[in-house]
Amino acid sequence: MKGFIATATAATIATLLCACTPSDPPVVTLRPVNTVELHYDNVRDANRYFATVASRYAVDQAFRVGGKVLERRIDVGQSVKAGDVLARLDDVDYRLAEEAARKRLDAAQARARQAKSDWQRLQALKRDGSVSASAEEQAHSKLLTARAAAEAEARQLELARNQVHYTVLRAPISGVVTSLRFESGQVVAAGQPVIVIANEGEPEIIVDVPENHLEAFKNARYKASLASAPDEVFDVVLRELSAQAAEQTRTYRARLKPAVPRPLPLGATATLVTERTSEDVTAAVLPAAAITQSEGQPAVWVVKADASESSGTVELSQVVVHGYRSNEVLVSGPPAGTLVVTAGVQKMAPGLRVALPGAAKSFNVSAEVAQ
Repeated sequence: MKGFIATATAATIATLLCACTPSDPPVVTLRPVNTVELHYDNVRDANRYFATVASRYAVDQAFRVGGKVLERRIDVGQSVKAGDVLARLDDVDYRLAEEAARKRLDAAQARARQAKSDWQRLQALKRDGSVSASAEEQAHSKLLTARAAAEAEARQLELARNQVHYTVLRAPISGVVTSLRFESGQVVAAGQPVIVIANEGEPEIIVDVPENHLEAFKNARYKASLASAPDEVFDVVLRELSAQAAEQTRTYRARLKPAVPRPLPLGATATLVTERTSEDVTAAVLPAAAITQSEGQPAVWVVKADASESSGTVELSQVVVHGYRSNEVLVSGPPAGTLVVTAGVQKMAPGLRVALPGAAKSFNVSAEVAQ
C-alpha cells in the first residue's frame, strides 16, 4: 500500500513538472504585400488622345450644274491626277440650250447690222436736209441698243457653252478618292458633294482637345503612334489649333503634322501623347491602386521595415496628389526611398505586420523579440 502511494505521488509530481515546462513559441503568419520605393522627379504632365489620320488637303467635288449621272469612272481608293475625268452628266438639254443661245445671237447680230445700215442712210439724208436731226438720233440709239442686245446674247451663248462643259466633272488636284456619294443613273443637284479627293502627300494627325486641357496642350511636346504599329512612335508638331470650340462637342480641333515627313495611311486610328515638364514641382509615380484616404485626405500605406529588412509594420501617411495618368497617380509627401504598399490597401490596418517581397511569410514571435 505504501509503495502504491509513493508511485502515485511521483506520477503526480511528474505531471505537474511537465505542465510547467515552456511550450514552443507560437508561429504568426505575416501578410505579404507588394511595395514600390518612392523616387521623385520633375512632374511631367502627360495626356493621351484618340486621333485619326487625315489629309491636309481634302476637296469635296460637285457638279456645277444639275442632271442625271450618265457615267462614273472612278471608285473609292483609286488614285487620280489633276484633269482626269471623274464622271459625266447627260448633256442633251444643255446642248439644246447652247444651240438656242446661238440662234438668238445670230438674230441679235442681224438686228444690229440692220440698225447700223439704217443709221448710215439717215446720216446721208441728214446732210442734204431730207430728214431731221431727231430722226438720225433715233436711228443711232436703235443701233446702240441692237449692239448691246447682241453682246448680251453672246454672253448667254458663252454661259450655255460653259454649262455643257460643266456636265463633265474633272479632278482639280492629284490624290486618292476617299468617298463616293452618287451612282450612275442618279439625279444630282448643282453643288451637291459627290466625290472627296484627298492629297496623300501631306497627312496630318487630327485630335479634339477638351477645354480644360487647352492651355497645357499648347505648350506640350507631341508624339504619335498608329494603332497598327503602336511601338513606332514619331514626333509631330502642332500646325493648327481651332480658335473656336465645336458647337456639339465643345472641343477644339487640333491638326498636327509629322516633324519628319512620312507616309501615313489616311483614315487610320492614331494615339497622340502630349508631355509637359514642370521644373517647379517634383513628384513620384505610384499605381492608382495605392491611394486610400485618411481623414478625408489622400494617403498611402507606408512600410517601416524591421532590422532584418524582411518584414515590417504599416502606417498611414498623407500625400499630395498632383495628377493622374491612366492607371498611375503623381504624389508627393513621404521622403524618397519610402516603401509604399501598392495592392490590397483596403486590408491594411495601423501596426499590421507584413512580409516584404522576397522575405519569409511567417516568423517566430519569440525569435523576433529576442532579436
